[in-house]
Amino acid sequence: MAQKQSGASHKVFYRTVKIQKLDIFYREAGSKDSPTILLLHGFPTSSHMFRNLIPMLAEKFHVIAPDYPGYGRSSAPSVADFEYSFDNLARVMDEFTEALKLTKFSLYVQDYGAPIGYRLACEHPERIQAIVVQNGNAYDEGLDNDFWKPFRPFWQNKSEATAAPLKPLFELDATKWQYHTGVRDIEAISPDAWLHDQAGMDRPGNKDIQLELFYSYGSNSPLYPQWQEYFRKHQPPMLIVWGKNDQIFPAAGAEPYKRDLKNLEFHLLDTGHFALEEDCEVIGNLMNEFLGKVVPAPASVAK
Repeated sequence: MAQKQSGASHKVFYRTVKIQKLDIFYREAGSKDSPTILLLHGFPTSSHMFRNLIPMLAEKFHVIAPDYPGYGRSSAPSVADFEYSFDNLARVMDEFTEALKLTKFSLYVQDYGAPIGYRLACEHPERIQAIVVQNGNAYDEGLDNDFWKPFRPFWQNKSEATAAPLKPLFELDATKWQYHTGVRDIEAISPDAWLHDQAGMDRPGNKDIQLELFYSYGSNSPLYPQWQEYFRKHQPPMLIVWGKNDQIFPAAGAEPYKRDLKNLEFHLLDTGHFALEEDCEVIGNLMNEFLGKVVPAPASVAK
């Protein structure tokens, strides 16, 4: 009987729920009686980035990984019909957690997942049990590199001229660059990942969606002091698993978390931006160990 239960916990289900008249797709695994982990993906990917991690966590945890509007298999209304901003994506994810009755959960945040997840945490600090951070900024440090230089004129003056230098980031070479840069062994990186992401961006109208979110990313750094105050006040247990060779969010962005968090476990991994592609087993093991220590089992499981 125990073997059947263990096998079932590893099975991944692919589901959809209506939020604001949108179909929000999500992956789900593990027993609903176990502590929940909400996995929030980055750009330009989707819950697909967690395809290998979810089974590693599902024996001990209830795992949920949604696709934001405009990503993966969730609805992707046009920019004329939906506000693509980090505030609005966070609102959708907030309603998503309420629709699934997630009243207590840990967060895994990477890239775009950080500004979405930290908005959720500030809005509902009582719901957050722990945070796993993988290449997601909450501090100005680490954002003064060459990658971000063309973004600043766009944030200051949104126009065709200031947008032009950013549009190559929606093309295949840039997507492959995100996956390949900083890794130890390119042959260990499945091409399925960047092909999947690029197929999403190549859909009609999707690059307009991505450009809106590039513009909205400028709304995040003004909120950094608020997020840092959340860290200091609420002290969520935090596990840092950061690809130190990332040229978008380098290791300099990981270091400042040490200033504000007391219960912090810190790991810089010898890989790049999408650390799960090369170090999923390492990250999964670290998560199981850390969350197993800091997240209390629900009463029904503890008994």
